[in-house]
Amino acid sequence: MKTVHEVSEATGVSIRALQYYDRIGLLRPSDRTPAGYRLYGDTELARLQQILLFRELEFPLKEIREILDRPDFDRQTALEQQIALLTLKKERLERLIRLARETKEKGDTAMDFNAFDHSEIDAFAEEAKARWGDTAAYREYEQKTAGQSAEELRSAGDGLMAVLAGFGPLKEKPASCPEAQTQVKALQNYITAHFYTCTDAILAGLGQLYAAGGDFTDNIDRAGGPGTAAFVGEAIRVYCG
Repeated sequence: MKTVHEVSEATGVSIRALQYYDRIGLLRPSDRTPAGYRLYGDTELARLQQILLFRELEFPLKEIREILDRPDFDRQTALEQQIALLTLKKERLERLIRLARETKEKGDTAMDFNAFDHSEIDAFAEEAKARWGDTAAYREYEQKTAGQSAEELRSAGDGLMAVLAGFGPLKEKPASCPEAQTQVKALQNYITAHFYTCTDAILAGLGQLYAAGGDFTDNIDRAGGPGTAAFVGEAIRVYCG
């Protein structure tokens, strides 16, 4: 566990900024010392890294919080998009450096405004944002969670994980057994009640995501025991036909 001062020194994020992130529900500490100082674990540091990468790509804090709090947020997909965007920014900076050097050497004859073009980065950024925000399900999620506190959002997420953990004791049975199929229905109903209308098509996609490896798989297996995520994916596949 790291104190807020240690996190600030390690990351370059000011203590004031970390306090603000806590206040708006963007980055909550995992615990506090008896004196009330914030403490951050590995999960919080991983989330902070995501926040900083999105900030580097000029995403507003509100959008970052909404992206990270989505029930289907996938860290690997986000990292792939961030790498692509950062590469585009790097290439643009290299063009600007070349232009500045040529202007220094040749004077006004090296005048070229193409290096200032930001359209490719803007287009890719919009595509990345669309991946997270421009869907009917996400718009419904925004409406349902509008006005909710960070604690309420976290509670909804904890409840979802509790439903997924409920598959753990069933994973030695066939995925088609009545108990597993009832649990799938409970999962679908929970997502619909707390996030967005979970159609069979959306549920099928979530099942693939849960079992595909990465953060979702690790978190589900941690909650329900090794193999739970794969079992959830199979049970959902059976349920959705």
